[in-house]
Amino acid sequence: MSQTRAYAAFADDQPLAPFSFERRQPRPDDVAIEILYCGVCHSDLHFAYNDWGMTRYPIVPGHEIVGRVTAVGDAVSRFKEGDLVGVGCMVDSCRDCQPCREGVEQYCENGFTMTYGSDDRHDGSLTQGGYSDRIVVSEHFVLRMPEGIDLPSAAPILCAGITTYSPLRHYGVKAGHKVGVIGMGGLGHMGVKLAKALGAEVTVFTRSEAKVEEAKRHGADQVVVSSDEAQMEAVAETFDFMLDTVPVQHDLNPYLATLRYDGTHILVGLMDPIEPPVAGFNLIFKRRVLAGSLIGGIPETQELLDLCAEQGITCDVEMINIDEINTAFTRMQKGDVRYRFVIDMQSLKRGDAA
Repeated sequence: MSQTRAYAAFADDQPLAPFSFERRQPRPDDVAIEILYCGVCHSDLHFAYNDWGMTRYPIVPGHEIVGRVTAVGDAVSRFKEGDLVGVGCMVDSCRDCQPCREGVEQYCENGFTMTYGSDDRHDGSLTQGGYSDRIVVSEHFVLRMPEGIDLPSAAPILCAGITTYSPLRHYGVKAGHKVGVIGMGGLGHMGVKLAKALGAEVTVFTRSEAKVEEAKRHGADQVVVSSDEAQMEAVAETFDFMLDTVPVQHDLNPYLATLRYDGTHILVGLMDPIEPPVAGFNLIFKRRVLAGSLIGGIPETQELLDLCAEQGITCDVEMINIDEINTAFTRMQKGDVRYRFVIDMQSLKRGDAA
């Protein structure tokens, strides 16, 4: 076993605090990784505060991990000591069902193993995430960092990036398509960049006038203030796809009305029941599709990392030290981040954690 330093949540009403625990020694197919950077996802906050009612404490969050290989098991063939690698939201799956065989392990029929908060499929231990100095992961779920990629900004690509890229690829977004992106946060700003990279014309929908110029700076061809009825009417039946990144309840009907016939509205942020209800005629009369998408599989995540390196696509990040994590959580709740916090895990080694 390997002693690991981390920050963990100990209860839903307590701040994250220093924590030590033991990581397993590498199994034959495992890769041991020294963590260099870890992105801070809104899911981390939900887990720490048990917002979804499934947290077991203590829990070490973090599933946007970039690091360096320190050791490999005897059966590992794709990585060696010193390689720069990444780990996203999954660290295992059954690997036998149809989704797993097709490289979309996030839809594993037996449930994928989350990077933190899941039972390890082999020894039953609770998986712990990337707010720590090291992690051990099966080779299959380790990603290669391509040459030239910016490592700190690559961390959020492993969650925010792939969450927006996967549905764009699945539904075949390409040059000539018109894509609307609802929301201009961590997911939304990556959605804009990636839809543009695929050749689409991109429009951002925001309720905030203050984000109009910001959205254009990130490459949006057009910005619609969704609270302005005249602006919404002007784009009725215009779009092929709507990428909806908003994580809280909101009325989908006005956005569905902006889709042309056979248009697709894709939810990647909302987990709660849809309120108010979707009017059936908004789907039926134009043969529109209301769909959802969850993160992305390992092959397409590697594809995305390679694309980002080739085209210089980065996530906008604000670097923090590990002892600033509770302040970062508070700021996230207020929407005060542009657009993703990333923890410099050297701060853990420097003694910013007891």
